[in-house]
Amino acid sequence: MTGHERAGAFAAALPGASLTSSFGQLTVDVPADAWLDALRRARDDFRLGYFDWLSAYEDTDSVLVVVCHLVALEPVEHLLVRTRVDSEPPSLPSAVSVFRGADWHEREAAEMFGLTFTGHPAPGPLLLPAGFEGHPLRKGFVLAARVARPWPGAKEPGESGSAVRRRRALPPGVPAPGRWGPADPDGGQP
Repeated sequence: MTGHERAGAFAAALPGASLTSSFGQLTVDVPADAWLDALRRARDDFRLGYFDWLSAYEDTDSVLVVVCHLVALEPVEHLLVRTRVDSEPPSLPSAVSVFRGADWHEREAAEMFGLTFTGHPAPGPLLLPAGFEGHPLRKGFVLAARVARPWPGAKEPGESGSAVRRRRALPPGVPAPGRWGPADPDGGQP
């Protein structure tokens, strides 16, 4: 049985799952309530016993996508198992009971994206300092360091001292002047 046939059988065994292929990478999309069952079946029934990584990305402002890369070692086959989490706050069952290596990856995704992995054995902070507010890999997170420090060098036309002047472009993730920071109590911006 080829890898594509095995992935198709895996997707067919899960209610609500679908199989896609992009650039030779097979991906099975599963509903969030079937996340743990999908990982367990991949490991037990389809010999995808090597956990490589787990991460997330923000698809829209309210939908997070969690992706897990699994590998079968003989013969070598790769599969992405992906689910969408669209509740606020986003929550998904922890995969640590299925793959012990998911521990660190889930803690990272929790800090960076604000995901809650229910049943995680040690959900404490991993990368960010104590008291850090926000989730740095979410689209709405303002990159405050770029506001505090000027953008380095003359990168735009007109910044080199020539007669042609142009409005200085802001670095990505930095709101317009006067639009950054918490709103004041009177309802306006600081």
